[in-house]
Amino acid sequence: MAGRSRSEVEAEIKETLGLVPHFLAGIPDELLDYEWQIFQRIELGETLIPNKYKELMGVALHSETKCRYCLLFHTEAARLFGATEEEIQEAVHYAKNSLGWSAYINGMREDYDDFAQEVAQIKSYVEAKG
Repeated sequence: MAGRSRSEVEAEIKETLGLVPHFLAGIPDELLDYEWQIFQRIELGETLIPNKYKELMGVALHSETKCRYCLLFHTEAARLFGATEEEIQEAVHYAKNSLGWSAYINGMREDYDDFAQEVAQIKSYVEAKG
């Protein structure tokens, strides 16, 4: 997969992004082509999940990890891929809500097998209602 020279890869990065960001410039020569190809495929390329949704997932995820670098990147990328301010806010609110339930369910030490059975029952019920 990888094997191009650093200058070739950096020229492609600059053509794509307008510059070679420091976070990519610091990658060792032998890994740069490989890392750039993965970055292009996952972050910039069309995959099964549309880019706007991937970036909104990144916003939600990094609202919790509290990585300000990642949060800035994914927020701006979400905007570039068409996310509205309301969608960005909803992604963050969803993360807050989901994390709250995680803290509660884990903190109360709910039995996992019982929980899994209840989720299966809920799924079946909702599917049957159609």
